[in-house]
Amino acid sequence: MSVSICGTDCTQCDDYGKCKGCAETNGKPFGGDCIVASYYCGKGKMAFCEFKAKLIAAFNALGIEDMEQVTDLNALHSAFVNLEYTLPGGQAVKFWDDDKIILGNQLHKRDSDRCYGIAADEKYLLVCEYGCQGADAEIIVFKKWN
Repeated sequence: MSVSICGTDCTQCDDYGKCKGCAETNGKPFGGDCIVASYYCGKGKMAFCEFKAKLIAAFNALGIEDMEQVTDLNALHSAFVNLEYTLPGGQAVKFWDDDKIILGNQLHKRDSDRCYGIAADEKYLLVCEYGCQGADAEIIVFKKWN
């Protein structure tokens, strides 16, 4: 069994063959930085828990009326959640490095069939809204937070 720095059994992940987990890659699964590994290895578990709580509070403080309360964040391979957004000038952009591990979650939009995707790293937080399979993604908030 290959257990990651955060305690996850990496062998249960569909992408284990591609990344090998944090412990085996010194906190750089998929070749990019892992926010969880950087805290656990550099600052300790308590610092990570405090950081995560601060981040949850930052999302909730946005006051997005029809977004559920944020209660947890998960480590996510950003390639899975890195949607493309069209800016007002017509440019299509992505905000995250596809090889990075960030924190995020998916929340249902009240009284809608759409969802909110929330994602963050040490510097930025993003709230987006999208339909089935990430269709018609729209930026709600993207800001420097920390």
